[in-house]
Amino acid sequence: MKDPIELLKEKGGSSICPIRWQTMTLSLLDQRAIPYEENWLEICSWKAARDAIRAMVVRGAPAIGITAAFGMVLGLKEAIQDKDPGEKGHSILETLRTVAHELKEARPTAVNLAWAVERILNATEGLIGRGIKGKDILYHIEGVAKTIWLEDVRANISMGAYGASLIEHGATILTHCNAGALATGGYGTALGIIRAAHASGKAIKVLCDETRPWLQGTRLTAWELIKESIPCRIICEGAAGLFMRRGEIDCIIVGADRIVSNGDVANKIGTYMLAELAKANSIPFYVAAPWSTIDKTTPSGDFIPIEERPHQEVLKFMGKELAPNGAKARNPVFDITPNELITAIVTEKGILRPPYEQAILSNHYL
Repeated sequence: MKDPIELLKEKGGSSICPIRWQTMTLSLLDQRAIPYEENWLEICSWKAARDAIRAMVVRGAPAIGITAAFGMVLGLKEAIQDKDPGEKGHSILETLRTVAHELKEARPTAVNLAWAVERILNATEGLIGRGIKGKDILYHIEGVAKTIWLEDVRANISMGAYGASLIEHGATILTHCNAGALATGGYGTALGIIRAAHASGKAIKVLCDETRPWLQGTRLTAWELIKESIPCRIICEGAAGLFMRRGEIDCIIVGADRIVSNGDVANKIGTYMLAELAKANSIPFYVAAPWSTIDKTTPSGDFIPIEERPHQEVLKFMGKELAPNGAKARNPVFDITPNELITAIVTEKGILRPPYEQAILSNHYL
């Protein structure tokens, strides 16, 4: 099997990858510390994988999905070790189902997480049904997790090529949060398109929304773009409308945590606001995501669960209090962008155009 990191270097020209897997140990680049430090944390159990997802060590729907896949491998390893040799496969499977539930609950909005967990669970059920046991199951399932990672890298590179066709030479692009290599298995979705456009010589510039409260745009997106020598500027989120009205933004590209069957998109809080501003100023608004982010079972954004994280994340930054004593906050971390505000959805299969429900359900892409 092709190594994802080698593929990134060979095909993507990217040196950034937030995930490592070696000898049954998952290593994650701690994104809470970037850009101040580049710390790698060793994850040796499924509970540690779950906690890393919850604590924002790793974030971004595809990267969360890959982490959860390897978390399932670690859970399977523990289940096999905990069982007597004579115990049957269904006992191991019951333990793994508990692991799956815990991992899926860690970040419920991002559909890639549940998709990856279910894929591992279904593969395990199939192997046990065929009478495969113990370490042989673990070997096969480790291969499935590696395949999920490799598929994501390939999808990002393909997505970048499709999306770059939408970008004009010399364009200024606004992006929100971080949908780059750090949010995926490497290369990126929205930033993958930006990388591909830059590599093709289109002389682009990027505006990075700061993205409160975790400042993913300030800390992570700008960090990636600077490493890739792509011209960028950080802006306050409240400045985006001014730049649009002045004609200083040519298009907006964002990622997605879930795209439902009618084309509504769940993404980092603040995305919907940008989409409305884009419509008011006649600016193309593009969404980039792998096909695994598409949830055909959910009819509209009204049915997507919106994760709300602790209010302290809004009131503090790096341990420093930002608000007066006694202040409280609300902290929804995603919002829903209605399909009518989206110009196109870029996937590894091609570019989806309205009407999205027809395009998604029929796999009709350009």
